[in-house]
Amino acid sequence: MEKILISACLAGDRVRYDGKRVPVKDALLRELCLKSLLVKVCPEVLGGLKIPRSEARIMNGNGLDVLKGKAKVIDIKGHDVTFPFIRGAEYALSIAESFGIGMAILKEKSPSCGVHNIYDGQFASHLISGFGVTTALLKQSGIKVFSENELNHLGQDYLQGLNII
Repeated sequence: MEKILISACLAGDRVRYDGKRVPVKDALLRELCLKSLLVKVCPEVLGGLKIPRSEARIMNGNGLDVLKGKAKVIDIKGHDVTFPFIRGAEYALSIAESFGIGMAILKEKSPSCGVHNIYDGQFASHLISGFGVTTALLKQSGIKVFSENELNHLGQDYLQGLNII
């Protein structure tokens, strides 16, 4: 069965910027975990950032703009963390490719993993349409990316093959 790339925080790992762990509440995610079908990644940690770490935002664009060199990722202390975000996205893509993964479930709103919405660069909890750095790179490579809010959109054929639906 094909594996699915997932943001490690969604699978219950303690990798969030604030060091907190979010329990896995979704039944489908729990089932996928039990069947060992998830490959967990945290692009920010893969890129070399610590846990906990300063909150970060994409300034003046989205993840695609970061990859094109038109925007930067800046943490709340004003440090440029663009390089670790890009390096982490590249590692996540490499892992996906090594497993032959074609689908990912990533954390909405994240500057790395946001799928439809990310926070603007003002650190004021204002959402804008856009996606994170890792999402941009995965999409460019043809990987289907879903947020945790779209689990019902995962490929029905895939889920039927797992006897989950």
